[in-house]
Amino acid sequence: MANPLRAVWRDAKFGVRLLRVLRLFSDLQPDDARTVADDFEDVIDAHPGKVAFVFEGEEMTYRQFEERANRVANWAVSQELKAGDVVALDLENCPDFAAIWFGLAKVGVATALINTNLEGEGLAHCIGIVDAKAVIAGGVQAERVKACIPTLESSLAFWDLDGEQGQDLSLALKGQRSTRPDQSVRQNLKGKDTALLIYTSGTTGLPKAAKITNMKIRGTGRTADGLVQISSNDRIYITLPLYHITGGGLGLVGALSVGATIILRRKFSASEFWDDVADNDASLFVYIGELCRYLLSAPDHPKQNSHVLRAGFGNGLRGEVWRPFVERFHVPTMRELYGSTEGNVTFLNLDGTIGAIGQMPAWMGSKIGMELVKFDVVEERPIRGADGFCIRADVDEPGEVLGKITDVGRQSFSGYHDKKATQAKILTDVFEQGDKWFRTGDLIRRDADNYLYFVDRIGDTYRWKGENVATNEVADVISKYPGVELANVYGVEVSGFEGKAGMAALTVGSDFSIRGFADHLRAGLPAYAVPLFLRIQPEADTTGTFKFRKVELVKQGFDPKHTDDPIWFLEPGANEFAALDDAMHARIANGDYRL
Repeated sequence: MANPLRAVWRDAKFGVRLLRVLRLFSDLQPDDARTVADDFEDVIDAHPGKVAFVFEGEEMTYRQFEERANRVANWAVSQELKAGDVVALDLENCPDFAAIWFGLAKVGVATALINTNLEGEGLAHCIGIVDAKAVIAGGVQAERVKACIPTLESSLAFWDLDGEQGQDLSLALKGQRSTRPDQSVRQNLKGKDTALLIYTSGTTGLPKAAKITNMKIRGTGRTADGLVQISSNDRIYITLPLYHITGGGLGLVGALSVGATIILRRKFSASEFWDDVADNDASLFVYIGELCRYLLSAPDHPKQNSHVLRAGFGNGLRGEVWRPFVERFHVPTMRELYGSTEGNVTFLNLDGTIGAIGQMPAWMGSKIGMELVKFDVVEERPIRGADGFCIRADVDEPGEVLGKITDVGRQSFSGYHDKKATQAKILTDVFEQGDKWFRTGDLIRRDADNYLYFVDRIGDTYRWKGENVATNEVADVISKYPGVELANVYGVEVSGFEGKAGMAALTVGSDFSIRGFADHLRAGLPAYAVPLFLRIQPEADTTGTFKFRKVELVKQGFDPKHTDDPIWFLEPGANEFAALDDAMHARIANGDYRL
């Protein structure tokens, strides 16, 4: 039985920590005249000679960083770009990535941060939906931009940082002043105005452009401070892409807001991660869960315990990776948060409880405008009671997390560049007539100790044999089997059966054996949650932030004709998975199996 005094003491400590964090956001309001550019300029004035970036063996001071950004700002003015305009940026991690969007922010121009993996239709879509006046790219990204520009309906200026595919931006910047443009060029900007456009990951279709206001991006930087108390003495290793909110907001803005040094890598490398961390005396690093999983799957590295890291911070770190990661690599603290690029809901794990995304005592929901509500996974919508209002989820019951939308700072919701997409994320009449809440699209459960645990993305949860199956929980069990490196779990339709059967796409090592795998699954999962189908892939299909892509996998299903990957099937009554051939597939399609 839980000790009530201990529970009160735990919740009280959380409350004290939470109050400190909330104070960090107290001045962030939609009508605030201060912008993210003002924040950065104040830090630069305080630390002009300090190293801002360490990148590919070279250092850039805060003064040098701003001079580069000022050239960009003055160039933007010369191009007659004005506050409210949008410029698309398609560039791999480098100091210029930050200098370009900082420079544009100095004159009120919003930067759309393009996923550098995109090309063709997806790239053209991302440039087109934000009504960009210009696009800046470099390297292979510039080649891709050049190829897709003819498909865009409107003409726009194309600038290549290397000068090979489009107008030469580097040459143009050399002719610009390195002094600050007068602040009057952004004097009418407010906290509610857009500073950046960051795209959703595209795991379920073409990306949407989320509007990141000055207030939102400033708050994202302060969230990093709330998690690990960043100071100007910290050296932060960032290997995540800067075009997403974790690397480019939590990491980059978190560091630049306090004058810390950023150790920046162009792309993540598991084999060179510990060299970078140890050789550059990194004190903090920014993670997503799959980054930690990749490191854990990699062979031992001679410097994996020779670092001076005091903490990692980020999101998506699952419990089965968290503990072995800390134990193997001797990282003293991991600070997890929950949030979304565009949303107004944030949870922080402030005491390091393994696997939790944060805490939410009973008093917290109504005070800060975040609630968990009962959810119907078949209809994919919250359940309403006889009075027409939503019902709060019970303890240990997965519910969709909602964030109340108001005009107050952190509860505001700017939405997407596409107004229809914005409306689709708003739920009304939730607890009272006329109220508005942001739909996160995530299922979360709260345990008896008020800790919160991520369950699944809505749409990733499927129903089989009358039961709800959370793909992440199945993946957790699968990942504990020897030889499994990555597990992507999803539901597939089977002709003649209600719901969706479980299927898992796996990447495996040489020590993986299919024999015994079914027993492992049965031991860790209820019968209805054991996947019926397996697909062994040479490598996982993921987004730039290592999130699994599922749309194409679901579409291909378990038909061997649609892939060269081996497909395995757990026949009813069988003890082991068997290789699925065309004859077995035909029997399934004809309903010959009682699944």
